Amino acid sequence: MAQTYEEMDAIAMLKADHRKVEELFEKFEQTNGKATKQKLAEQICLELKVHTAIEEEIFYPACRGKIEDDLVNEAYVEHDSAKLLINEIEAGGPDEEFYDAKVKVLSEMIEHHVEEEEKRSEGMFSQARSAGLDMDKLADDMRARKATAMEEFQAGKPAETRTLAGDDVESAKADQPLGEGAVER
Repeated sequence: MAQTYEEMDAIAMLKADHRKVEELFEKFEQTNGKATKQKLAEQICLELKVHTAIEEEIFYPACRGKIEDDLVNEAYVEHDSAKLLINEIEAGGPDEEFYDAKVKVLSEMIEHHVEEEEKRSEGMFSQARSAGLDMDKLADDMRARKATAMEEFQAGKPAETRTLAGDDVESAKADQPLGEGAVER
């Protein structure tokens, strides 16, 4: 019998989020109606903003120093690239000329990012599990943050980057939470 979200450890939760977003992208690709496309794109953006929050505020800080630093650094930069497109998609609509293209490119970016996290032996998740991180404690923290992040992003909070020019890049290097609602570590 499949585990419920409440029973999953941290990696199982993150993988479940990945599968959910993949399904939403697939539905978007198969849809022609503008209203449905916009609704799906908005759901994709919301799910990704919440997912990046729990990874950046809980999972990645736990990984820092225990897995390859390059993997963590690349994950932050990949998130920031996706966040730029997320904010563009949310600011636009299906009548815009490049709307579908932006969603497609976001899908491709996320596909690459997921592949790097889920690689069997050298991926982030594999390295984190091998490092002996407490996946149950991380899952509890992630579930708590996911609830508050969902509220924040449903209220219209935009995705915030961490690694681009003008950002507080120290927050990514030190793996510190951004803004309100972050779980105390």
